[in-house]
Amino acid sequence: MPPRPSPTHFLCLPLVTGVSRHQLSASLSAFSADVTSPDSFAIPEQAIRPLGTLHLTIGVMSFPKDEGLEKAVALLKTLVPRNILANIKAAEATATTAGSAPERGGDTTKEPSGPPPPLLSVTLKGLHSMQPAASRSSVLYAPPVDNEGTLLRFCESLRTTFQEAELMPVENRPLLLHATIVNTIYVKGRNRGKRHERLTIDAREILDRYEDFVWMEEVPVEKIAICKMGAKKQEDGDEAYEVEAEIDLT
Repeated sequence: MPPRPSPTHFLCLPLVTGVSRHQLSASLSAFSADVTSPDSFAIPEQAIRPLGTLHLTIGVMSFPKDEGLEKAVALLKTLVPRNILANIKAAEATATTAGSAPERGGDTTKEPSGPPPPLLSVTLKGLHSMQPAASRSSVLYAPPVDNEGTLLRFCESLRTTFQEAELMPVENRPLLLHATIVNTIYVKGRNRGKRHERLTIDAREILDRYEDFVWMEEVPVEKIAICKMGAKKQEDGDEAYEVEAEIDLT
């Protein structure tokens, strides 16, 4: 079997918006100041991911010389997030009411007042290690709070759509939604031996300290995007991924 080509693009939910920027910036700055301090955990600053790179990855794709990218962009633009979520919530309601006794009494449904709520909101809370042994971690991430599983099912539906179009490889593992906060692969100039092994850190105390840390709370998801691998420096000193195409979450 030939080796799978290296990914060049990814489908994601960007997390940095006009609403979230202040929350995420303050949280990330406080975290970075703490864990990079020589009096604390002394993690190299290069390991902390820049604000503009934060996102939830839905799946990766490979388009050598951009072949196939146009098809992926076209597919993205056919998506109707509102309908996808309506189908998910209808299935959730059916599962909840199945086997339940019918309610008695009149219709007590109230007309909603004020602006409609966002289709999806994200809260990032806590810190986990991507590696099984937290004592030898190289990637730390903040998971989204998703008690009802709606966010996960929405992203799984998007992933399935791109997989069925043969634009995204089928993964033999469940989708893990995560916002990468620390990744030691970006630490340069470290002597890691002949094998060039990735720098690892003992993150056990860090995970304990940030177990209940809220990075951002109830932030509406605004876009679904196809981005190009490799974050680039921005004029303001931040880094961000180049967006090939995006649609509004409406």
